[in-house]
Amino acid sequence: MLRRGRNGRPVHLAWSEPRQGTDAMAAIQTSDTEEWEGQTSYLEPEVDYLTGSPAVSEAAALPGTVPVMGESFCTCDQPEELNPGFGVISDCLCGEEDEGFDWVWDEHCKSSGAFLSCDNRKVSFHSDYSCGTAAIRGTKELTDGQHYWEVKMTSPVYGTDMMVGIGTSELNLEKFKYNFGSLLGHDGDSWGLSYTGLLQHKGDKVKFSPRFGQGSIIGVHLDTWHGTLTFYKNRHCIGVAATTLQNKKFYPMVCSTAAKSSMKVIRACCTPTSLQYLCCAQLRQTLPSCPDVLNALELPPGLRVLLQSQLGWKYTESKHPIPLDRKTCTPHM
Repeated sequence: MLRRGRNGRPVHLAWSEPRQGTDAMAAIQTSDTEEWEGQTSYLEPEVDYLTGSPAVSEAAALPGTVPVMGESFCTCDQPEELNPGFGVISDCLCGEEDEGFDWVWDEHCKSSGAFLSCDNRKVSFHSDYSCGTAAIRGTKELTDGQHYWEVKMTSPVYGTDMMVGIGTSELNLEKFKYNFGSLLGHDGDSWGLSYTGLLQHKGDKVKFSPRFGQGSIIGVHLDTWHGTLTFYKNRHCIGVAATTLQNKKFYPMVCSTAAKSSMKVIRACCTPTSLQYLCCAQLRQTLPSCPDVLNALELPPGLRVLLQSQLGWKYTESKHPIPLDRKTCTPHM
């Protein structure tokens, strides 16, 4: 269903993951009266619920039924007043400047609950209702070099888990097909960052970052030279999630338990660990808070265009949580 938002941008209305258990929902609504409550679905007759099953009890766990708000990269995805049971899927294109992609989502390596669009850059999960966890991986195995990609949350973010991360070819994407779980990082073959801010590996979860929600852009940098995995939120560094990853092969991955949820790859870059890259990394460190390093420095036009086309992602990421105004971008001497 399509409706016109307050800012004139069309928004799609989508049914959300069904709430399971009336008593559990009453308790959740009482404790979350100040948050968005429009997640009740009328699809419940289509699912064969088992009384007392893990799937039913899963719905009572917070923050599963309440979408995360206020964490968008821009202001286009602000929630509007909607009838109960509807979520908002926006056509916002903020942050989607890239045109070339080193990889996209793999239509041959995905769960049955994952569906592709936008030239295989956008993945939608559980088109009708959710009965478990769906996942997908990228088309390219990430080996030597510097790999950076960004995943944009293009739907309400809620449910047991929605995750961004990496995994090896050994990870079974259908493992939690009929279970609501955190797939990425449940074993030693993967790492996953949850929208709740928890980082998971080998089944262990640690608090790693603030939550992310609809409109958030999650960046991932896999540095095979130094063997590190670093996460970014809205192009600001969250932190290093893993080390000693040298000589290993991974795929980019995402997973979701939420019905009508979706994510989109808006950047996928790969560059060799060359002297050029190391110089660019050092240049980024001289202006750690500057949102536009290339225009802040007096560079020859040809060099600026070359660096923007080959390593532009390195100059848009920030090591500081709050970027400074461009006028304050002066190199550290």
